[in-house]
Amino acid sequence: MFTGIVEAKGRVASIEHTADAVVLAVEGAEVLTDAHHGDSIAVNGVCLTVTTFDTLTFTLDVMKETLDRTSLGALQPGSPVNLERAMRADARFGGHVVQGHVDGTTRIVAIEPGERWSVVRFDLPVELAPYVVEKGSITLNGVSLTVASREADTFTVSLIPTTLDLTTFGDASVGDVVNVEVDVLAKYVEHLVGPRLAALEERLAKAERA
Repeated sequence: MFTGIVEAKGRVASIEHTADAVVLAVEGAEVLTDAHHGDSIAVNGVCLTVTTFDTLTFTLDVMKETLDRTSLGALQPGSPVNLERAMRADARFGGHVVQGHVDGTTRIVAIEPGERWSVVRFDLPVELAPYVVEKGSITLNGVSLTVASREADTFTVSLIPTTLDLTTFGDASVGDVVNVEVDVLAKYVEHLVGPRLAALEERLAKAERA
């Protein structure tokens, strides 16, 4: 589990393509100070497993499904990436519950720079729309953010200077593809309450027809 508080901006060192996967090598010394084989590190919000590492670089196996469902397939050597180690049980919980299980991708459709912060507007995928609410939590490229506004097919977040400096959003451009993880609590609520609401609506409909 992660919190969406990015620890470092890393850089893709190399990409080795295989038949149905890639081996991703990432430079990120800040997240390797206590690394072990098999540790989980979120790369642009995607939970991946460390397979090898030294003091500067670590490697990760990325399967085809992950490449298809996330923006990792578009990475190139030199691409900047957001990095976060798995949360420690005795650490401060600064963001929100982030699993590193990306729900889909979106695109940046507008960036409105301000004097002290930027407002970034994203497409809102239809399948994720029920879980995106104004002032709710959302994870974008591994960054825990608050939804500033929500329209029918777009939503915005406001990025303070610290976020722009410490994450890849400082280099973002219109058209960039971004990984999205919606609040898992919203998905659990839908799973638990949705069938009951559907059953209630069916009973009410039958009562009206009677």
